[in-house]
Amino acid sequence: MSRLLIPLADGFEEVEAVTAIDVLRRGGVDVVTAAIGSSVQVKGAHGIVMSADVRLAEVLEEDFLAILLPGGGEGVENLKRSEKLFGVLRRHNGVGRLLCAICAAPLVLVAAGVVGEGIHITCYPTCQMELDRQWSPAPVVVEGNVVTGQGPGTSQLFALVVLKLLAGEQVARKVARAMVTDVLN
Repeated sequence: MSRLLIPLADGFEEVEAVTAIDVLRRGGVDVVTAAIGSSVQVKGAHGIVMSADVRLAEVLEEDFLAILLPGGGEGVENLKRSEKLFGVLRRHNGVGRLLCAICAAPLVLVAAGVVGEGIHITCYPTCQMELDRQWSPAPVVVEGNVVTGQGPGTSQLFALVVLKLLAGEQVARKVARAMVTDVLN
């Protein structure tokens, strides 16, 4: 079974996190949510409190096939302050594992130094000015081991694309059909 890590920091975008967790688990991916702080309780951008599975400190040495970062302005700023997260991202990038980020979270990948200058990415439109590279207006961009999405409205497509990369097109289409969506078409 594929294992995927979703780090959560206070201020995370709830739609992006919960959609990814739900879609990926429907597809059989073992999703582990990890709170960046000292508590497993994490407060989202819109006041929704979630309990992460573990604290990031508990899974620093574990291997995952992918890491997925939800956006949210405050959440992304909190992720960017985590040297522990940067270390995990760098280690996983070094062995070619999937790095996935949506909304403002591609800025975390850039700050961690895991996205080369030639890699095309997408992000929340207002974040493009903070990028040091070409920005794509596409809802989801896959280049090499990096998957990026634009924002809350593209959360379902983003999660299904990540699922397709981890579990295959057949599984992703089956999940999409069961959710009564045609975003993969």
